[in-house]
Amino acid sequence: MDRKTVIVGMSGGVDSSVCALLLKQQGFNVIGMFMKNWEETDANGVCTSTADYEDVVKVCHQLDIPYYSVNFVKEYRELVFAQFLADLAQGHTPNPDILCNREIKFKVFLEKALSLGATYLATGHYCQKSDEESPQLLKGKDPGKDQSYFLYTLGTVPLKKVLFPIGHLLKTEVRRIAKESGLATSEKKDSTGICFIGKRDFKEFTKGYLGYKPGNFETLSGKIVGKHDGIAFYTIGQRKGMGVGGPGDAWFVVGKDVERNVVFIEQGEDHPSLYKNELCAADLSWVAGHPPSPLPYLCAAKVRYRQPEQPCVIERIEGGQAFVRFLAPQRAITPRQSVVFYQGDICLGGGSIS
Repeated sequence: MDRKTVIVGMSGGVDSSVCALLLKQQGFNVIGMFMKNWEETDANGVCTSTADYEDVVKVCHQLDIPYYSVNFVKEYRELVFAQFLADLAQGHTPNPDILCNREIKFKVFLEKALSLGATYLATGHYCQKSDEESPQLLKGKDPGKDQSYFLYTLGTVPLKKVLFPIGHLLKTEVRRIAKESGLATSEKKDSTGICFIGKRDFKEFTKGYLGYKPGNFETLSGKIVGKHDGIAFYTIGQRKGMGVGGPGDAWFVVGKDVERNVVFIEQGEDHPSLYKNELCAADLSWVAGHPPSPLPYLCAAKVRYRQPEQPCVIERIEGGQAFVRFLAPQRAITPRQSVVFYQGDICLGGGSIS
């Protein structure tokens, strides 16, 4: 194999560490690169970027590969965090991970890697791609870790320049390889949640950026049943954290009225208002560069990351929006979350639920 150069996006975790290891074993010229996206200025913050970078350094020393750090704090604030705040201000429940992948990891970071002479950028995502001239985005082998949902905005052009070295492995296999190879990150726990919030309370963090105002919890019939702290703190289907009690079944968020600053709640996990058969999605992105055809098109979709795929029909696409009908009612379809479409193991693309 020729000595093609691969820059591995190293986060300081076990997944990216094993990526670098496997690529070196395959004969690539491997360079580790740590991407700093968030700069914590609060003296009491818990941002772990410094510790993560130290872990990158340890692994790169173990593998005897060069390593660098790049700073995309400005780009992240402008392209991801600003949109995150804008969505919250409108009462939505945003998903910054998808935006980060589209705007930072597979755009700004990829461009940086290629400008430095790399043939490929490799990441520790649990997904795969076909080897065709027009590659398809495929699910990762591990069904519990598959991350194709977060990468539906990745088109064929950048996909040609990206490698997913652990996509064909189970997480347990990745851990085993790391442990057998003595990597410093072999026992490190996986990171969870939104990177710039960390372990802090979500409400306290976002209050520092947005001036939320309290409002009413109302039933769909208009009865006031409590007070909320700010409309963005609640998402469709939410049960906990509302402070509304009383006799009968538990209360669930079933909707919002942003103009009136009202959060609608009803009792019962299976309340009819929690279920919908249809949705429309905007900001469409198709891996192949175009929607599947012909329409109507029968496939499957997920309206949240952890949800099993559900049979659906993409009925039509008009005015930049896809109109989707599910074969069975779906619970807690949430505006500004993503709907992602699949045909078997192939991720077709998706959009933002509008």
